[in-house]
Amino acid sequence: MDIRQQLLAAFEVEHREHLDAIRAALATEGPVDWQDVFRRAHSLKGAARAVDLPPVEAVAHQLEALFERISSGGRPLDRAARAATHLALDRIEAYVAAGGQAVMPEDAIAALNACLDSEAVAIPVSPPAAPAAEAATPALPAAAAAEPSAEPSQAVLRVPAAAVEALTRASHGLWAALPGQGAVAGRIARLSAHAGELRRRAEAARRAMTGEDESEVASLRRALAEIESGLGTLSREAADLAQGHKAAVLSVETAARRLREEAERLALVPAETVFGGLARAVRDRARADGRDVEVSTRGLDLPVERSMLQALKDPVLHALRNALSHGAEDAEARRRQGKPAALSIQLTVEAQGGRLVLGIHDDGRGPDLAAIEATGRERGLVAPGDSLDAEELLALPFEPGFSTAGAVDALSGRGMGLSVVAEVARSLHGQARLARRAPHGTSLILTLPLSAARRPVLIVEAGGTRYALPSGAAEALSRLDPASLDTVSGRPVAQVQGEGGERLTLPLGDLSELLGARPGRPEGTTIPVIRLRGTRGRCLLAVDRLDEVRTLLVLPAPPIGNDVSLVTGTVILGTDIPALVLDPDGLIDRLGRAGPRAARPQPGAHDPGNGTMPEKRRSTILVVDDSITTRTLEKSILEAAGYRVIVCVDGQEALDRLRARIEPVDLVVADVEMPRLTGFGLVEALRAEEDFARLPIVLMTSRGDEEDVARGLQLGADAYLTKQKFDQRELLDTIGQLL
Repeated sequence: MDIRQQLLAAFEVEHREHLDAIRAALATEGPVDWQDVFRRAHSLKGAARAVDLPPVEAVAHQLEALFERISSGGRPLDRAARAATHLALDRIEAYVAAGGQAVMPEDAIAALNACLDSEAVAIPVSPPAAPAAEAATPALPAAAAAEPSAEPSQAVLRVPAAAVEALTRASHGLWAALPGQGAVAGRIARLSAHAGELRRRAEAARRAMTGEDESEVASLRRALAEIESGLGTLSREAADLAQGHKAAVLSVETAARRLREEAERLALVPAETVFGGLARAVRDRARADGRDVEVSTRGLDLPVERSMLQALKDPVLHALRNALSHGAEDAEARRRQGKPAALSIQLTVEAQGGRLVLGIHDDGRGPDLAAIEATGRERGLVAPGDSLDAEELLALPFEPGFSTAGAVDALSGRGMGLSVVAEVARSLHGQARLARRAPHGTSLILTLPLSAARRPVLIVEAGGTRYALPSGAAEALSRLDPASLDTVSGRPVAQVQGEGGERLTLPLGDLSELLGARPGRPEGTTIPVIRLRGTRGRCLLAVDRLDEVRTLLVLPAPPIGNDVSLVTGTVILGTDIPALVLDPDGLIDRLGRAGPRAARPQPGAHDPGNGTMPEKRRSTILVVDDSITTRTLEKSILEAAGYRVIVCVDGQEALDRLRARIEPVDLVVADVEMPRLTGFGLVEALRAEEDFARLPIVLMTSRGDEEDVARGLQLGADAYLTKQKFDQRELLDTIGQLL
């Protein structure tokens, strides 16, 4: 079954759920939950767009418009509205049952428009254009198109998610019970051994009998012979039983493995199965609106629970449509900012430790904080006189009905998109957040806990305890000679070879010490290390022993007794030995927060002394960037090099802080594109004041045009680095030369 057929099969299940929920809501005797009804229609519209069914999308759009009108008190839910709604639902159901090959009758749209009068925003009902090769083929009659395919691969069985999860739990329970069968086999083998020992003793007693009465001796010998014969039979039977049990256990293990694999195959599917059509849906929508957009995806091959993907499909589609609606700019405006002519939108899916992280990133105009604040004040979400920072403002668009759009169209304007995203994220025990991108655009990040699933993990030992790390976070495994270590302000660092053959200088942390234990490896021996990569950077992680990579069931972390910043799950090693799954980002963060410590003397250890590190006191560097990702990266690099780092979110905050003399600053690293006061403006303002005329300033930005570089240096910047060719060694070398 190709991806298109998989999407249609998923829509077949999903659209029935939405239709059934709307019908049930309208049939209730009490008050109708209009918010849920509206969202059902909204989700149905987005799902139809994703599988390229424009007639269904058009009817669903008018349905949500009618539901919004009724919920706001604009018209009652009278007989005409009920009739129009049921007619629309019936037409959608019949159209989907015909495989989208029949013609959608126009009576449903006409009935809905009659209820909405002339104010409704209508989407033209036009079936997708058929390819030239198919243009001469007449549409199949509805009855014929609705017939099930004869091919078994086309059949779709609707199975409740709870049943799939129960099957998965049952298979894992069976798998966990099997080691007990092995123990039974061991006991049977011991029984056979004991029977053999008794037989040998009986033989020894028979040989030892001498000098007794002949009749008694004969009687005793007969009894011993019978015992010996019985024990021999028992020994043989026990051996046969052990052999048969071993074969039975092997057979059950094979069956259980197949059961587990099939259950997981049913529960875990590539993200492309559900998300595969979303990029095309956004491109189609952009073309219909005359917009130029490039949509890309990354990580859609990641296996994820089917139920979670289904729950996330609507929020992801809403987020992609929001990125298109709110990020679009005219080509001239993008050209002036050095952007490509087409808006770029990317959907990323990745597993980080025990969490699923989805990102929708664009390089559009970015969040309009002023408009968000104005809308928040208008709706009473921001109290008069209150001043919210950027992070607080970016939380407001997740409120139901919050929208900065000037008009309602097929993409946005009703303020439900991000509200749906936030609600679904909360229902899955996760969170959603908006963030500015550097240098342009917006990122929407959804972070959710992964359900139990089998994933590859690297088993290591530290401080006498075994732990697991996501194998995808381990870039390389190696051993280091203690003599090759350098120290920077009391912190050990080491040089390793990168993927492209370049030399990387990375901080070294000992897993045992990070977890509050003592290393268990002998002094002076080579150190097993993992080149660990997380979303916030890289480091080298020293362990006592590298064990193996295994694919294991990752269960949720224990509810108590663990550090939630470090532990993301649990795996079972062997029959009953638990091991904690550690979060790479948590380890990197803890290493960054750990203060300098005295390095144990190592033969041959030396300080590089290349001028890139402070020699006497720790120099203080002010990092100025409106991107939290860039600030965090630069801060971690500089702190790992021994500097003290303070951060500001824009040029104005940096200027105010420097003027306030809160602390001495030895050097400034600043972005150029920032709100309120740009990096160019910051350099100009600092050079105009005598106290800061000689303060070293490094501009680090994505703007790498010759005129931008010339302007920055003319204003007084001491160095100009571009992020496109970012190299942490170049940054450290530049800072070392200026200090």
